[in-house]
Amino acid sequence: MNTKYKGMNIEFHILQSFPVTSLNRDDVGSPKTAVVGGVTRARVSSQAWKRQIRSALQDFGISLAIRTKYVADYLCDIMIKDGASKEQAEGASEAIAAILTKDTLHFFSETEAQHLARYAKEKNYTIDASKKPEVSAVLKVHKAALGTGFEHLDGLDIALFGRMVAQGPDLTLEGASVFAHAISTHKVSNELDFFTALDDVKEEMESEVGSSHMGVIEFNSATYYRYVALDVGQLVENLGGDEHVPQAIEAFIKALYVAVPYARQRTQAGAIPWDFARVYVRKGQRLQASFENPVKERGEGFSKPSREALVSYLEEKEALSGSLFGKIAECTWGLDQGFSIDDLIRDVIAATKQG
Repeated sequence: MNTKYKGMNIEFHILQSFPVTSLNRDDVGSPKTAVVGGVTRARVSSQAWKRQIRSALQDFGISLAIRTKYVADYLCDIMIKDGASKEQAEGASEAIAAILTKDTLHFFSETEAQHLARYAKEKNYTIDASKKPEVSAVLKVHKAALGTGFEHLDGLDIALFGRMVAQGPDLTLEGASVFAHAISTHKVSNELDFFTALDDVKEEMESEVGSSHMGVIEFNSATYYRYVALDVGQLVENLGGDEHVPQAIEAFIKALYVAVPYARQRTQAGAIPWDFARVYVRKGQRLQASFENPVKERGEGFSKPSREALVSYLEEKEALSGSLFGKIAECTWGLDQGFSIDDLIRDVIAATKQG
């Protein structure tokens, strides 16, 4: 790996305000919360946002990898299209699937799948998952295939989000992205939305009056602080070089900007972009704001005082960290209408090249 990228992170400190939403719910359907600084905050888990960011990547030219328990079925279809009989394809694909996973999700790219299918063809679709040399050969083919797809951005989401393979530790990949749970910058109390539904047929019966169904949905509203970091050094290592790093960064930032958790979007929406973002390209220890002191409402909402508190915190930590802060570049988005998300992407990529 090029040592200039070692320890380099792109850090995103994002504020985003949502009215009347239930972006991420717990096991009983309530919006998730957490106690921070002694008060209850609204919370959106990192998984909820990561899922939508990964899905959004394909809108920006990324061919998503496959995450599935049905590895054998997926490989079987490829083998049949490549000329194998159904019997041959089923036998070989089931053997490969047994080597890779035991009823758990396996995360692999189309390129990796094609290489595995090609290997099965070379072996005349005769693979014995009980033989250690065969297991080693399949895992070796799988590992060697990942990087070959990056030239057309196939499997980039694996490089960004990582992969854990219990049966093949050599296939495990440390993800380049880091996500914190989003929390509200202020105290939040969940509220209740009482609703009723009317029966179209029942309304025509004069003897029957009233609603046919009643229910309650919990919701909240909040200004969230989101912390996301992209480890450029890890990304370069995962991609096997820095050639495709600019494309990866561009797609990641665009997906990060547009993605919103999908829960209750049909009934409560939540189509709100970022309010504000401070983005650093840095080397050294990552820095996340805690908002341990909840922001107080001053008759102007929470977004502005949250921004002031965030900027003050970050600038204070930069001053206290001295040379250890390791700042290469700093970008502020959301205050200048002449500085768009495209400008942010351009400046961030330029800073990573600068090192």
